[in-house]
Parts: sequence; C-alpha cells; structure tokens
Amino acid sequence: MTKKYGKMVAVNEMNLSVQRQTVFGLVGENGAGKTTALSILATLSTPTSGYAYINGYEVSRHPRDVRRSIGYMPDSFGVYDDLTVMEYLRFFADCYDVDRRVVKSRADDLLERVNLTDKRDTYVNALSRGMQQRLEIARCLMHDPDVLILDEPASGLDPRSRLEMRGVLHGLRDLGKTILISTHILHELAEVADEIGILRGGELVAVAAIQVMLQHSSAYRTIEFNTNDPDDLVERVLAGDRQVLQVERIASGWEILYGGTQGQQATLLTRMIEAGITLTQFAERPTDIEQLFLRLSRVQEGK
Repeated sequence: MTKKYGKMVAVNEMNLSVQRQTVFGLVGENGAGKTTALSILATLSTPTSGYAYINGYEVSRHPRDVRRSIGYMPDSFGVYDDLTVMEYLRFFADCYDVDRRVVKSRADDLLERVNLTDKRDTYVNALSRGMQQRLEIARCLMHDPDVLILDEPASGLDPRSRLEMRGVLHGLRDLGKTILISTHILHELAEVADEIGILRGGELVAVAAIQVMLQHSSAYRTIEFNTNDPDDLVERVLAGDRQVLQVERIASGWEILYGGTQGQQATLLTRMIEAGITLTQFAERPTDIEQLFLRLSRVQEGK
C-alpha cells in the first residue's frame, strides 16, 4: 500500500498482516506516516496504489462494510458541547443503527469498562481530556465492531491518565477484539501489544512479536565511554570486536551498541586499556527498546 501527496510519499509500499483477536502496535516518530496509514484503513483516504482489507472487505471498494467492522478513534477529535455522556453514546449508536433495545445496556457496560459510570449525566465538554479519551473508546465500541483502530490513544494525557488508558486497553484485549494502535512511544505498548511494527519515513522497516523485542532489549547493551584519545585509535580497536554492532560519536564521548555478554564486554574494556586508550568513563546504560529496534534496523540496512 502506497500513499503519495504530489511528490511526497507518506506511506511507501507497506505490507502488513494483523491476526484476528490480537493487538498490533504501529510505532513511529511524528510524521512517519502512522496517521496516513490508519486513515486509509478507516476509509477516510484512498491509497495511491495497493490494497487494504479489513475483516475481508477492501477499504476502497467496500467502505460501508469496513466502517461497520471498525471502531476508529483519530489522533485528534472534537466532542459535542451540549450532550451528556449517555446522550453522546446514544447518538453514535443511532448513527450505526444499533438496536435501541440494547443501546442502554451496552452503554452502561461500556461506561463501566472505561470507568465513567459516575459521569453518565455529565456534559461531554466538562470532562477532562483523559475522560474524553476513554469516552471516545466507548463510543468506538457502541456498534460492537470486530476491529478497533486507535490513533495515539494516550496522546496528551498526564501520567495517571496514561495508566488508566493502559487499563482500558487491557480490558479491550480481553474482549477478543482485533486492535491496531499507533504511538510514538513504544514502551507504552510493552504490556498490551502482541506484535509491533516500526514505521520510519513512510516505510515499515521492521515487525516483531513484543516478546522478541523484550528479548532484544536484554540481549543488546548500550555502552557509553569517554576518552581524549584520537578517534582513529578508538575506531580501530572497536573494529576488532565483532560484538560492536554500531558506533556513534555523541556530545559526551562515544556510544556503542554491543551484542556480547557481560564477560565479552569486560574483555572489550581490557583490550581498550591494553591498546593505550585512557578512559574517563565506561558504563552500560539501560537500553530503550524503541531506540534499540530503530538502531538494529539501521544495522540490518547497513546504515
């Protein structure tokens, strides 16, 4: 699937398959193409080339069937000022022709699921942003779709609201829905997603199960060190260690992505000292799994 705006390529030949009843996280920096990809899946935009299917329906040829199959929460949304929470949910139930005999019970159940039962008679615009985000998820579920598409559902939330949102996502996972979530913060998906993909510059550069990601984060180490010795000496010594996957010059000195064990790391330190390198710092720091995945993908691309 490709989407172009003039000469700009927003999504470049994306190939992706998400299994039923799983949670897939689409991760990328702002401008990576996440919202464009999700807007195509939500039938709000058409691909320049390629195809996309949701629940067996092609998004361009069968948009009405797709819309009945999905609950879509955009990255920015507006709420209706003069409706209460319950009226808001009933309004969207009517939009989807939900049987009115089940609307109240379904709305009650969803409000309980997103922890808004005590706000049922509150006007929507009086809710905090976190509450509005959770209400939007309830709104997405009023017509009982098989697939949820959530674009940055935790965007703009404070830490407490993020925790509440994570709890809601856990509950949605337990419902057996197929969920596609976009975010620019990978670690927020670590406890929710089954699989994640990294989108960079409109291209899906890597896809992996979350457990594989967590294994990578413990198998690879980020080492920072500082020395005043010549760069060519440092680079020559590092080049002799096969476990040094990537070397970067940073403001505070040097940073390497290391694939070896702690014992091999100690051996590298010994070799550097024996080569005459004077170190003022040599320390391993916690590896962020998002940065690790991006760096590994660059290593695999030979960059």
